[in-house]
Amino acid sequence: MKLWGGRFSKETDSLANDYNSSIKFDQRLYKEDIKGSIAHVKMLGNQNIIPKENAEKIAKELENILEDIESGKIEFSVTAEDIHMNIETILIERLGDIGKQLHTGRSRNDQVAVDFKMYLREECEDIKTLILKLMEVILNIAKEHKTTVMPGYTHLQKAQPITLAHHMLAYFQMFLRDYERLCDCVKRLNYCPLGSGALATTTYPLDRFFTAKELGFFGPTENSLDGVSDRDYAIEFTFSASMIMMHLSRFSEEVILWCTNEYSFVELDDSFSTGSSIMPQKKNPDMAELTRGKTGRVYGSLMTLLTVMKGLPLAYNKDMQEDKEATFDAIDTLKLCIPVFTNMMATAKFRCNVMEAGAKKGFTNATDAADYLVKKGMPFRDAHKVIGQMVAYALSENISLDEIPMSMLKEFSPVIEDDFYTAISLETCVNERNVYGGPSKKAINTAIENAQKFLNNNK
Repeated sequence: MKLWGGRFSKETDSLANDYNSSIKFDQRLYKEDIKGSIAHVKMLGNQNIIPKENAEKIAKELENILEDIESGKIEFSVTAEDIHMNIETILIERLGDIGKQLHTGRSRNDQVAVDFKMYLREECEDIKTLILKLMEVILNIAKEHKTTVMPGYTHLQKAQPITLAHHMLAYFQMFLRDYERLCDCVKRLNYCPLGSGALATTTYPLDRFFTAKELGFFGPTENSLDGVSDRDYAIEFTFSASMIMMHLSRFSEEVILWCTNEYSFVELDDSFSTGSSIMPQKKNPDMAELTRGKTGRVYGSLMTLLTVMKGLPLAYNKDMQEDKEATFDAIDTLKLCIPVFTNMMATAKFRCNVMEAGAKKGFTNATDAADYLVKKGMPFRDAHKVIGQMVAYALSENISLDEIPMSMLKEFSPVIEDDFYTAISLETCVNERNVYGGPSKKAINTAIENAQKFLNNNK
């Protein structure tokens, strides 16, 4: 007979039992469940809701159960439905009637909510650590390539010259925001639902502030209905996870492009590449492609949670059992992808000469040429037209702007002087963009310093 079976005259159908059971996936909450139960039973003893000596026996036996689980001595049962009932069943088998006192003043509704929050809180910390390691690798690449000129793109068309450092630091900022989103997620989830009961608390004189403090929460949740039916924190986490994967996917797409023969900007280490079963020349960026592909998997987790929760009335509904598999899968995917991607980038070799040659093509200095004319007194729109005509001429002659002879430049505009060639050199184009957040060496040094401060402050 199940622990809740007093009202029932029949055993649960075997198919229904398997359908209802969540132990196959929620068993990973065993540690949080035991920690939550120990805090709860301590409070019961302190409040004289159950005898203190019984509370101490229960707490001690829960610690023994935790040790036995981690040493592989315990096998969970599908019949007991979930991790919460499994552990309570084991406790009662060991302590008899004393073990039955554990669930006083508690429901599985607030029990699962506190377990899930504690688990997610810990996982957020682990993922934040992984993100910091990735950010450190990105920063190291930026430090090494402060003067490595490459083409910047819009619409996948060459636009303006930048540096590899500038490009890398754009991703640093993306992952910095991801890190801060996880910090914010933890701030909002870190309120303890334990003591909410099934939905309306209890008639026992619980001390919810004690259990909240014991479990590392800022305090108890303000509303018991919300306490058991809230899954905003799981949705917010999977949204944050989706953002991380989106940024990894964008980065992966660029790595994949840069590995092509057409770009040849980067070569991935053999240890993070694969070959072809038929084409012996192939070196495939499969790690980047898998990361790009797994992004959809995490998006799926977010959509699962949003869809599960969209029509649920207060308070708890069994639909909410679907929250864990989606969240767990998002966590597992992140913890798989981030380290692989980090190590792939740490071992990648950038072809600086190819990047610089790429920046010299495609008229990436055309904007600077227009700015040159503006600084000579010409209105920008007129300058834009003149340089557009100059580009058209260069294309017809299959030359670059700096290869147009001075005599021809004068025909486009009499204000052009010999200093035009210096003004549109790649080095000038990059370093004259000395605005905060830009690609100049001075601006990049500031950005690197700020990035390093962030890492130092969050280690």
